[in-house]
Amino acid sequence: MRPCWANWLLLAVVLVLGTSTMLGACGKKGPLYLPDKTSEPAR
Repeated sequence: MRPCWANWLLLAVVLVLGTSTMLGACGKKGPLYLPDKTSEPAR
């Protein structure tokens, strides 16, 4: 028995959306450097 084409379509959509979500979330967490130890802490 061959898998239904709808199963392949669903899998493709899930993979594309999952990949785009992961790539879109890159770098959204703030600065990409460690702050200096000598700087004053934020209040």
